[in-house]
Amino acid sequence: MQLPSTTDILIVGAGPAGLALATELRRRKVEALLIDKQAEGANTSRAAVVHARTLEVLEPLGIVPQMLEDGVVIPIFRARDRDRALLEVDFRHLETQTRYAFTLMCPQNRTEAILLARLKALGGGVSRPLELTGFRADSERVDAQIKAPDGIHRLRAKWLVGCDGAHSFVRDNSGINFEGGAYEQGFVLADVRMDWPLSRGEVSLFFSPAGLVVVAPLPDDQFRIVATVDDPPEKPDIAYVQGIIDVRGPTKGERRIREVVWGSRFRIQHRVVATFRSGRVLLCGDAAHVHSPAGGQGMNTGIQDAIAVAEPLIRALTNGDAEGLDAWSERRREIAKSVVSLTDRMTRAATLKSWPAELLRNAAISLIGHLPGMPDRIARQLAELDNR
Repeated sequence: MQLPSTTDILIVGAGPAGLALATELRRRKVEALLIDKQAEGANTSRAAVVHARTLEVLEPLGIVPQMLEDGVVIPIFRARDRDRALLEVDFRHLETQTRYAFTLMCPQNRTEAILLARLKALGGGVSRPLELTGFRADSERVDAQIKAPDGIHRLRAKWLVGCDGAHSFVRDNSGINFEGGAYEQGFVLADVRMDWPLSRGEVSLFFSPAGLVVVAPLPDDQFRIVATVDDPPEKPDIAYVQGIIDVRGPTKGERRIREVVWGSRFRIQHRVVATFRSGRVLLCGDAAHVHSPAGGQGMNTGIQDAIAVAEPLIRALTNGDAEGLDAWSERRREIAKSVVSLTDRMTRAATLKSWPAELLRNAAISLIGHLPGMPDRIARQLAELDNR
């Protein structure tokens, strides 16, 4: 395998954050080597929510029209207690603040495919399967050891960016602390085709004594279902998902699961790194922060990390000014801590188990929904417009 012996920037991990950074750098005529240990990109939907601020930062890449064409525009989020609506958040009220006054449901594999196509159109790409197995960083460079199908290669980079996920090798081998903890409950996820009584213009969060369930429309006449469960099955089947909807979802209208297209289970943590930068090593995305899927913030925050680091990284390359990277690190850590705090509050409120606590929660949410300006404030926070 032909690998360069040197590169200005080595990016590890070709998920949304790594692809976004590589594409933005390529657009700015900056060379970077993007590697991934998988032979090919994952073809499952995984993260599917794309918020307004993410669409804004992706505009310069020229990919937003394709994302809008491939996704489903959702203007409404509602929190419900079975058939009773507790809170409505209408993203259309943000139209004076952003041109993307909605939530876009676009599966992660499609988002990655669109980013990769743009990267290739700019003359870049992903080098696979290549695994970073060791590195040593000093004040001048990073010496990396990379495992390839034909053996071990050594490469020297000026900067190393870890976009390699929650179990980041780059983070762990930089000695950067990953501060936080884990949730007791697990989650089950299923992309399904089903008969559904509610509008495909709404993302619905249902509270029930059995736990929460979120139902969101996806392209190709599918729906994403995410639910809290104590012991999630590895591959949920039709009967399992139907049971969740029957117990937690609406009681009126047709709600029949016809097909489980893809299903999975996961457990979540809430963690943020002590710093996004350690010398010549930088972290983006899940390598720097992990949290509950509540609000669909994770992939969005990671893409924004990556786009935001491009400018200060280019300055550091061209004139040696790394102050911008320190400012980026501090700002992105503040944002990540805010996101973790928000999603933690949402998760803990949604997973209350005592009957009196559930009544109080539902009453509080209903009250918030009727306070002047509060639904719009929630919409802005979920859309991540405060991250500008």
